[in-house]
Amino acid sequence: MSRPRAKLTKNFPGCPVESTLSFLDGKWKGVILYHLMMEGTLRFNELRRRLPSVTQRMLTKQLRELEDAGILSRTIFPVVPPRVDYALTPAGRSLEPIIRALAAWGAKNVVCEDGQNVIRLAPQTETAPLGRDAA
Repeated sequence: MSRPRAKLTKNFPGCPVESTLSFLDGKWKGVILYHLMMEGTLRFNELRRRLPSVTQRMLTKQLRELEDAGILSRTIFPVVPPRVDYALTPAGRSLEPIIRALAAWGAKNVVCEDGQNVIRLAPQTETAPLGRDAA
């Protein structure tokens, strides 16, 4: 099972963006987090229905990696049939502003044309790099 790069190497790079993304890299992790943030605790099959393109194996892998990173919790109930709930931990909930910003950017800039995602470029304005004042 692969682990987030920074966690695996225990070598957090100097860039906080890279170290944060190392916990979130994976095709489905952001979408999983989005659904848990918007809907609260969900069962495995509820997540699977919300992500129809993901395979069961891939969803399991992504959920395990998020759990290993401490971003979500997994609760197993001793019932038949088995019941497993997934919920955000406090660390996972702290990512909400980031996930909401990604959702807002996508709503503004990504459109679906003929069944394909196409980036619609917004008018560009001059902005200063992060951490620097505009001249």
